[in-house]
Amino acid sequence: MIMNNVLTLIGFAKKSGNLVLGETLCTEGIKRKKISLMIIASDLNETTTKQIIQLCESEDVAYKILFTKDELSKAIGKENYGLFGISNKKFSRALIEKIDVL
Repeated sequence: MIMNNVLTLIGFAKKSGNLVLGETLCTEGIKRKKISLMIIASDLNETTTKQIIQLCESEDVAYKILFTKDELSKAIGKENYGLFGISNKKFSRALIEKIDVL
């Protein structure tokens, strides 16, 4: 149930324009302090995962690794995305609260 709530919140973030998708845009968003939470798919390739985690840690951006690319992509109605940046702090806080309960 909580997992569905997290995926629903991700869908709302997209609909409201508060979701950044893909490696290039997420990397730029982190560096420009536009992203407050990164969601990384558990099946994303290891090299990309390590790079994003290092960048998040160096820029003090929260990140969570959960769900598969398929699960995350279905939540937003697109295919094959494994990196999601949340640009709205309220959405980020709500997601972190839900995720921490898992």
